[in-house]
Amino acid sequence: MNYIDNVINRITMYRLLIYYLSGLLFAAMFFGATGTLAYPPQMVLLSASITVGVCYIVNYIFAKIYEAPSNTESALITGLILSLIITPMSSLKDVTFLIAASGLAVASKYLIAIGNKHIFNPAAIAVVLAAFGPGESASWWVGSAALLPFVIAGGLLIIRKIRRLTMLIIYFAAAICSVVVMASMTSHDIAATVQATLLHSSLFFLGFVMLTEPLTSPSTKIHRYIYAGIVGLLFSPLIQVAGIYSTPELALIMGNLYAFLVTPIAKTKVRITRRMMYGANTEDIELTPEHPFLYKPGQYIEMTMPHHGSDARGARRYFTLASSPTEDTLRLGVRYYDNGSSFKEILHDSDNALMSFGQVGGDFTLPRDSTAKLAFIAGGIGITPFRSMVKYLSDTNDKRSTILLYGERSAEDVAYREVFEEASVKVGITTKYIFSSPSRIEGSEIVRTINRELIEHEIPDYASRIFYISGPQSMVQGVRHELRAMGVPRRNIKADYFFGYA
Repeated sequence: MNYIDNVINRITMYRLLIYYLSGLLFAAMFFGATGTLAYPPQMVLLSASITVGVCYIVNYIFAKIYEAPSNTESALITGLILSLIITPMSSLKDVTFLIAASGLAVASKYLIAIGNKHIFNPAAIAVVLAAFGPGESASWWVGSAALLPFVIAGGLLIIRKIRRLTMLIIYFAAAICSVVVMASMTSHDIAATVQATLLHSSLFFLGFVMLTEPLTSPSTKIHRYIYAGIVGLLFSPLIQVAGIYSTPELALIMGNLYAFLVTPIAKTKVRITRRMMYGANTEDIELTPEHPFLYKPGQYIEMTMPHHGSDARGARRYFTLASSPTEDTLRLGVRYYDNGSSFKEILHDSDNALMSFGQVGGDFTLPRDSTAKLAFIAGGIGITPFRSMVKYLSDTNDKRSTILLYGERSAEDVAYREVFEEASVKVGITTKYIFSSPSRIEGSEIVRTINRELIEHEIPDYASRIFYISGPQSMVQGVRHELRAMGVPRRNIKADYFFGYA
């Protein structure tokens, strides 16, 4: 699993999804050529070319009209999804539906939106709306038994990347329960119905690809679970209301409505107003949003920055907000590396790049219990959520017991020291610096890793604290293991994670 993690963490979730969908198309063309699938490979390729091409062109036009960043990856993903759920064309008359669905999918991102945030999964709402015209609908042909192993194998990589396994299990369980109950109520053969659902339906593709789309699913854990349950319960095609039978796209749209109601709107353009370097390769970037939005200390934001020469890591990133909701501007803490991504090169070198923020979310937030004692453990750039939390506690005069262990390579690399010193004076937050090389900071420790011995020494009352861990994945896993060995309950350990963290 470490090898797999290393591979998928080198690319963003969106780029991984593009590779996955493209792989499914190539597999479909192979099975079409061998006669396993009824669709000729040239028709599969032609249909995909139409959906992707139309999505790209319409997205470019709308981006110009709305003066918004043109997200090529998003348009490509939408076009690929449509090519896998709409039956490949067999004649020229099928082109109308392909073009209509593709155009509506991209248009929905701009037109069916509130506060610049689109409400529905573009592919799902498109096939629903397009069905009212040509009278056709999505066949979800990607759910064929021949493609099932590829759908599952690639889908598991997506789920591994974005850490949504529990949400997916809830969806699967709810869907199967719905299918069984409705089959029983309508006197269908239960075993045959379940078999058809598992081997010849949209169940897996809908769950792996469309249910998990970040921008139309909730950004916090509990709401994600409810959302998954809603879509799963409505999945059975035997459900009907007023003569309208449920379809995968309708089930997803109902879930999208719930997600929209419970997810804060954070779609806005931003501009850089100030920069500050900490050490040789860590930068604090201050930004001003076109439209202010609500967020909690410790949450992350999706950032889009289209640019020429985009590498395999794409034009979108997730950053933890280093700013506090008590501040007027936003902050990002960014660490640059040798041979870094094209995204970070543009971010570092240009103050005029067109940037926008999308979804805000995450459960790495302060506990509701204001009496809970806290322990923050940061490694490197993992300090960003703690800058947000500490600044918030300081500005709101929240004097709950808080200890921060901040691991860095050297004193020169320490970021936001002024914030932590101010918080020490105002609300009594204790910060302990841990370095892997000698330092001039008084009271700092020199150790290779933050281990059990260090934690027990610096936080003697660890058993009564809630721990928050943020940093490189290996560091987070190591500290979590140490805490569990020390007897700290799982419920008292929270780790920072967002898509594409690596």
